Amino acid sequence: MEGTEVAIVGAGVVGLAIACALAREGREVLLIEAARTYGTGASSRNSEVIHAGLYYPPGSLKARLCVEGRLRLYDFCARRRIAHRRCGKLVVATSAAQLPRLAQICATARSNGVEVHELHAQGAALLEPRLRCEAALLSPQTGIVDSHGLLTALLAQAESSGATCAYGSRVSRMSIDSGGVTIAVNGGPPSLRASLVVNAAGLEAPALARATEGFARQWVPPSHLSKGSYFALVGHAPFSRLIYPLPQPDSLGIHLTLDLAGRARFGPDAQWIEAPDYAVDPRRAPHFYAAIRRYWPGLPDDALQPAYAGIRAKITGPGEPSTDFRIEGPQTHGAPLVNLFGIESPGLTASLAIAEHVTDLLRGL
Repeated sequence: MEGTEVAIVGAGVVGLAIACALAREGREVLLIEAARTYGTGASSRNSEVIHAGLYYPPGSLKARLCVEGRLRLYDFCARRRIAHRRCGKLVVATSAAQLPRLAQICATARSNGVEVHELHAQGAALLEPRLRCEAALLSPQTGIVDSHGLLTALLAQAESSGATCAYGSRVSRMSIDSGGVTIAVNGGPPSLRASLVVNAAGLEAPALARATEGFARQWVPPSHLSKGSYFALVGHAPFSRLIYPLPQPDSLGIHLTLDLAGRARFGPDAQWIEAPDYAVDPRRAPHFYAAIRRYWPGLPDDALQPAYAGIRAKITGPGEPSTDFRIEGPQTHGAPLVNLFGIESPGLTASLAIAEHVTDLLRGL
């Protein structure tokens, strides 16, 4: 049976960042990825936004790791010459009834140490003339990043520090014993032993924890899939900044994001599903038009085309409030295992900070 010190399940942006951090400390690291290459899941199916940290409850892991991760990510991108832009973002209230909620977001952001500026309708229109709103918050620290470039740079750094990656290897079950963790892949018998395992499997993280013999089920949350579709704008982008409506119970709302070439796309919406499905249904377009025209009434007919979809790794279901990241290691449950549950937005922004947090949990073990 092959052996390694640390096995990381999942080579998305979080798994790659953790591999970098642990390998840099001299750990023997093996990344195990079910797909044929890295970063094919949520890491490449998102808005590519570097979040500032406006929304998350003060003191939560999401708030702390988003703010810290944003600083680390901008620095990493600058040093590694990864394409990115600090374009800024406007969060908009489109009716007077939404003004108290906008004020709450402003207070939360400032409690998290995030720079925001309050704008009345005229001030917002000076920045973005095609925008319609009652008031807005300007977040100058929000940006966008080339997610593929980020993933590639993280993999290169991990490998240069000695980490290796096994692709096409789906972890089917694990077993905890006094010597560590044995791992079976692709439905075969156990073929690998690790002293420590990091479960960064994204959508499949709860299922993998449940498939771990010797791990108490009380530490595994339920899992839910929330699909978010995106539509691309045909023609020139009407805004130079990202435009976000007020958050919805299941998402941040159908917002306008830009890519580094200046093209605009809208999304994601939120659709609860039973199994992974990445097809974008064109019949969802009317919902997009209605949502977008609340802040951009000039959106032309027939201007949206289906683009792509992503799936959020939810650990709360429909009608339930979003919860914090759950990152739990041996100090919590006593097993030689770190589970990362519910790593949805702002997971990409927070990835480098999440990696340091996991490294701290494993220090001395």
